[in-house]
Amino acid sequence: MGIGLSWEHRTLSESVRGRAARGEVDIFGLHVPEKYDGEGHGLLELCVALEVLGERRVSGPHLPAVIASAAVTWPSGEPLPQDVVRGLAGGALTAAVALGPVALGSHEADLFLVPVDGGWALLDKGDVEAEPVEGVDLDRALCSVRVRTVPDERVLGPVPVRELAAVLLGAEACGLAAWAVETATDYAKVREQFGRPIGQFQGVKHRLATALVRLEQARAAVWDAARALDAHESAIEGAIEPADEVRLAAAVAAVLGPDAAVGCAQDAIQVLGGIGYTFEHEAHRYYRRALSDRMLAGDPGAWAAEVTRLALAGVRRDMEPDLPAEAAGIRDEIRAHAAALAAEEPPARLGRFAREGWLMPYLPEPWGRAASPLEQYVIHQEFRELKRPNLGIAAWAVPSIVKYGTPEQQERFLPRTFTGEIVWCQLFSEPGAGSDLAGLATKATRVEGGWSISGQKIWTSLAQYAHWGICLARTSPDRPKHEGITYFLVDMKGPGVTVRPLKEINGEEIFNEVFLDDVFVPDDLVVGEVDRGWKVARDTLSHERVALGDSWGPGSQHTDMIGLIQKIQDISPAQREQAGRYWAEGQAISALGLRVTLSQLAGADPGPAASVRKLLGMRHAQAISEFCWSLAPADKYWNRMILTTRAFTIGGGTSEVQLNIIAERALGLPRDP
Repeated sequence: MGIGLSWEHRTLSESVRGRAARGEVDIFGLHVPEKYDGEGHGLLELCVALEVLGERRVSGPHLPAVIASAAVTWPSGEPLPQDVVRGLAGGALTAAVALGPVALGSHEADLFLVPVDGGWALLDKGDVEAEPVEGVDLDRALCSVRVRTVPDERVLGPVPVRELAAVLLGAEACGLAAWAVETATDYAKVREQFGRPIGQFQGVKHRLATALVRLEQARAAVWDAARALDAHESAIEGAIEPADEVRLAAAVAAVLGPDAAVGCAQDAIQVLGGIGYTFEHEAHRYYRRALSDRMLAGDPGAWAAEVTRLALAGVRRDMEPDLPAEAAGIRDEIRAHAAALAAEEPPARLGRFAREGWLMPYLPEPWGRAASPLEQYVIHQEFRELKRPNLGIAAWAVPSIVKYGTPEQQERFLPRTFTGEIVWCQLFSEPGAGSDLAGLATKATRVEGGWSISGQKIWTSLAQYAHWGICLARTSPDRPKHEGITYFLVDMKGPGVTVRPLKEINGEEIFNEVFLDDVFVPDDLVVGEVDRGWKVARDTLSHERVALGDSWGPGSQHTDMIGLIQKIQDISPAQREQAGRYWAEGQAISALGLRVTLSQLAGADPGPAASVRKLLGMRHAQAISEFCWSLAPADKYWNRMILTTRAFTIGGGTSEVQLNIIAERALGLPRDP
């Protein structure tokens, strides 16, 4: 999808791509205010353009120039002569930016942006001594800079140059990573070894899917930082420091963006093999550029330590979407409903939740409110304090019963499910099938008035408490694997159903084995068509994967980690850096969630972001728990969580299955035979 989400951003991307193909790179004034003859767009639009130029590995003076012009037009900076600003915006003046020992830009640049006591200055080339520096990037000009003199009128003040540079370099890094993922994927589709495309081998498939995950995470971080900078820039008048929230967003982008480009370029070279290591292929040039971007953006470890400092100080990013104007009218109505519900006693409130369609408002009436994506989000906001009940497995089963069930099934089960009188479990997984649900062996044999089901299910959450189960069984063994399966509703308290709880690694009993011995299920408890149950099951699974991706439970979030560190207070510099990396990942996962929400509100396909978020969430929860346990190994809570989170990369489709899904559906790699 790219850093930009909107139709306007996609149009901008295509425009920049077309101009770059013709050798035209005219983005110098894209973000510069119109009073300086710029185009008046924001830094987010500039990031959208830089990502495209990164994909094409465009070299030249544009990147240091736009960093310099973003700095000199920052609202808190001291004004410079307008001819200087206009020269940068029009591309007539070149710049170099001293971000560390090495400056980005040519030693022959017209202007040099350099740090001075308490801020930054934009100096003429006569005010500095500059020498060319040979870097790893063969196509990028670098130099060393020594300041001779600093005229007072050229001091900008404490503008956030390092934050601006980190975000803009991160945008270019996303483009480099995107090229690497696409190039390696295209090669894996056609390069054959052992009689089949290498993209069919799981090792290659998982490497490329992981690279895409890394790219999408970086895009989310850079996107969030750019919108934070834009919001701050438009709001401040006379401020001299970037807001801490902006600094946090930029630091997260600095941790994740350049690293993503380096990692994806390395993966591309690995997939390309020997040719990727030679000058015969341009992969090495992308790797060189990625290394250069990371060096210029600053040590990711130092940025990570800054992330931890800000997070410990209580700084947080606002991840609420900006809703369109029509949300105001919707909000007034929903807020009135929420107030009326809040005044009810809990039992009466629960009944109204069920009757009025508030539990799953996207469902059609009478089970939901047929709410649009915008209405759903406003309901989500306004009902936060009302604590709507968690439907558990029912949240996955109900939509399938609504879509495929008969009116009689809906009337029989849904009202009592919404009020909590019916608890559901899912009888899908089997000992010999696991994530390969279509490989099930449970059989349903036709008998008078219905079906007799026999088989064994496993990993059935809360089966010992469930009243009913949604069950897959094979009704036509002679048909192909994904056919001949039927979707049943099974009475968990009926004859022939035996539930045996399984003690899990953390000592709890959530999972169960379920044995079905000639369990009778009448015809009126078949959901959908006989032998067409796989279609119904896929609908259920789609809701399961969405539900699991929304939250990873208590004790598995980056905010919980910071709470523990605040309690401990004394951690080592290495632990402080690691905590910052975990916070950056968690904040990027939140940004991915916001990007999915915004895409849905706009009626667009969020692309791979939802699957990426689920995979990241599984691993993130485990990493946070392991890190927190290492800080507090005697803490009873973290002793439990380090064990509990082991299940997160297994349940709802293992992480390996998720990587296959991403590789095959998002990247188009060939399916396993």
